[in-house]
Amino acid sequence: MPEKNNRKPRVLSGMRPTGKLHLGHLVGALDNWVRLQKQYECYFFVADWHALTSDYADTTRIKANIMEMVFDWLATGLDPEVATVFIQSHVPAHAELHLLLSMITPLGWLERVPTYKEQRENIKEKDLGTYGFLGYPVLQSADIMMYKGNYVPVGEDQVPHVEITREIARRFNMFYSGRHESVFPEPQPLLTPMPKLPGTDGRKMSKSYDNAVLLSDPEPVVRQKLKTMVTDPARVRRSDPGNPNVCPVFSLHKIFSEPPTIEKVEIGCTTAGIGCIECKSWAADALVQILNPLQERRRKYEENPRLVWDILEAGSARARKIADNTMDDVREAMNLSHDYEPPRNEASAAK
Repeated sequence: MPEKNNRKPRVLSGMRPTGKLHLGHLVGALDNWVRLQKQYECYFFVADWHALTSDYADTTRIKANIMEMVFDWLATGLDPEVATVFIQSHVPAHAELHLLLSMITPLGWLERVPTYKEQRENIKEKDLGTYGFLGYPVLQSADIMMYKGNYVPVGEDQVPHVEITREIARRFNMFYSGRHESVFPEPQPLLTPMPKLPGTDGRKMSKSYDNAVLLSDPEPVVRQKLKTMVTDPARVRRSDPGNPNVCPVFSLHKIFSEPPTIEKVEIGCTTAGIGCIECKSWAADALVQILNPLQERRRKYEENPRLVWDILEAGSARARKIADNTMDDVREAMNLSHDYEPPRNEASAAK
């Protein structure tokens, strides 16, 4: 049942295909994924079925969004020779495991997931009163459990999603595992630092707020977006000293600029030695320095989308092999391996 080899611990994570990614995805996930692939056996997947839980009404952009997103994944440094990069819906076993886990998951567990009520209250323009939206944590659990994942990289606010997976795995093992063995490990959250990244209007960076700097934005667009970025509201005139700790531009500096620049900005702002235009220009310099090489790598994939699709297909094939082995274990544990076994007297007579 459980795997007993000396493999590296497995890490699994995914993203919904929303198209081109922005700086928030870079610092919140992708930089970390690139580091993790060197230490763990990593599975990174395009969560296209998850996209349907809230965006089921219009599916016309899904494939294009997948390609745009994976261009950014590969440009950032994900290595498909090291990590398994695949599309969720290309591994149909995810749906079977989701179905089986849904049979044992109490309704109350799903209703208490923090994001369920929060999103239903805040996203009024979509009808989220669907079975799929309520049950998406079970699908998420199936995604993790399918690869017998040991760790899931998350921020502090996402720990409840890992906890429900742990509870479902524990409940499955309680019902179906043998006396001394468990089918599934209970995955642990791999807490990762997620720096607060403001958008150009000071709110959390998000394409839905139209305040994001995209990883694929050319230099003139990056500089223009930063020119419009809000700063310390108390700094009305050039001669007014500012407070960097309340300035969204300084938040970018702390993440992307070199220490000497950060120090120069902090001193210059608090003493009114520099103006906001100068400060924004230096932040743009730091971003362009990071984004230019990333965009050069991205262009190579944009020019050869067939290569990217082949990478996803090869990754999906590798994922299917692991998934098939897991489902063999699951069906055996649940007494759903319905291969014919002759009764003992029939077997004896045959001899």
